[in-house]
Amino acid sequence: MLDALIALIGTEGLGIGDRLPPEITLAARLGVGRSSIREVLKAWESMGIITRNKGAGTRLAAAVAANSIHVPLTLTLEGESLLRTHSVRRPLEIEAVRQAARHAGAEDRRAIRARLAELLAVHGAGEDWRAADFRFHGAIHAASGNPLFGQLIQQIQRAFHDIYEAPFGHPQLGADTIPMHRDLAEAVVTGDEAGAAAITEAIMDRVADEIRTIMKGRPDV
Repeated sequence: MLDALIALIGTEGLGIGDRLPPEITLAARLGVGRSSIREVLKAWESMGIITRNKGAGTRLAAAVAANSIHVPLTLTLEGESLLRTHSVRRPLEIEAVRQAARHAGAEDRRAIRARLAELLAVHGAGEDWRAADFRFHGAIHAASGNPLFGQLIQQIQRAFHDIYEAPFGHPQLGADTIPMHRDLAEAVVTGDEAGAAAITEAIMDRVADEIRTIMKGRPDV
């Protein structure tokens, strides 16, 4: 359904600022339920792809069209959406690790080390490491002493993954950054705020570079 909606927008030649047809019209044209359309548009709104206003209707806030025939329409949209999600998550993750390095107690440090060991073991075995990565970062968020970090970051991630379960058809995007998590954990448990922040920035930069590389049609994953 998502591909069909993107194709419809491209066929109609809609660009930034243009108004989308009403939900009921989109549902009829795509042959799906209105609730399905509503869920997609809700997720797009949270990712900044559209804006919704009772008087102005639903309008595109970002391009949903390929600028090059070499890059599929869905690839462009996924990349732009993921980069937006990534840019919002970035400062939250950086501040979370700073706070964790400052406030982590003995129990927090044990939890972070345990989650790191789990993550490295799963990744080293060539298995799907995403759940272990989620738990590792969750331990750091918990150590920050502020539950809002974890809550906000989960909401940001969920907004994207409700639509794209496997970005670019590659469910383990960012796998090359997993070894860097060892240094991140060490910085946090030793109270090195600056080091933890710098490593987190490096991790986020590497993932963003990977996304941009894929968008250019040269996937190296």
